[in-house]
Amino acid sequence: MLLVNKVVIITGASSGIGEACAYEFSKAGAKVVLAARNTEKLQSIANTISKSGQEIMVKTCDVSRIDECRSLIDSTVQRFGKIDVLVNNAGISMRALFRDTDLVVLQKLMDTNFWGTVYCTKLALPFLIEQKGSVIAVNSWAGFTGLPARTGYTASKFAMLGFMESLRVENLKTGLHVGSIFPGYTQSNIRNTALNSQAQAQEESPLNESKLMPAETVAKFIVKMVITRRKYHVITFTGKLMYWINKLFPSFVDRLVYRVVSREKNSPFQ
Repeated sequence: MLLVNKVVIITGASSGIGEACAYEFSKAGAKVVLAARNTEKLQSIANTISKSGQEIMVKTCDVSRIDECRSLIDSTVQRFGKIDVLVNNAGISMRALFRDTDLVVLQKLMDTNFWGTVYCTKLALPFLIEQKGSVIAVNSWAGFTGLPARTGYTASKFAMLGFMESLRVENLKTGLHVGSIFPGYTQSNIRNTALNSQAQAQEESPLNESKLMPAETVAKFIVKMVITRRKYHVITFTGKLMYWINKLFPSFVDRLVYRVVSREKNSPFQ
């Protein structure tokens, strides 16, 4: 009941964790704003949710463009009069060794993952503070340990974490809730759309997606994070183990991560 009539913006809402969040927040009674580049997919999700009677809005938005982020925030406030929650979920990945990678790949990763989070948060911040609301960043294990063949992705997630940590301290007295969540490998199309060394989608996941954590599980954690106003959450025992081992035995983690990535299908190390 704590989320009834709350206004929640979800970026990257056309698939994966973002889509799952749309359903979970709607089930909790929130008014949801779906933002992504794929308008057709967003509308399909909105049509499904609207059948349950929940109010929902669709907004086409490329978060790497500040003008589109501004339009997203302005349209939300114009429609609903407020913003209670911002879920910064939009993101892209990559898969290529840095030595082989065109720098445009890293620019695209930073523009979407980091700057997209910064743009949306900056523009929504006055409204979020007014409501003593929540801003959530969907991070990754890559936010606390370097992943080979994903230098741009790792850099963007480290930057996102630093931004959110500073933002949280700045707002200790404003009532704003700032949270970062760190899922493990999750079922989504992020690996299919991951950029190769020439900034083209690799179009095939190197992992068995059916064995990964369901996006719905992550979405439930995000909704709970908003309700409990938790600041930091590493999902799964493996994730927590990785976090602490990385702090205590970083050299061991380097070798472990290298071994795991080298065994992936069509690994860049082969």
